Amino acid sequence: MSLKCGIVGLPNVGKSTLFNALTK
Repeated sequence: MSLKCGIVGLPNVGKSTLFNALTK
């Protein structure tokens, strides 16, 4: 849910956050 919210909310920052979450 968090990832979807980030992608829908901010495609730019969402991508970075998603990548960070996956890398973490």
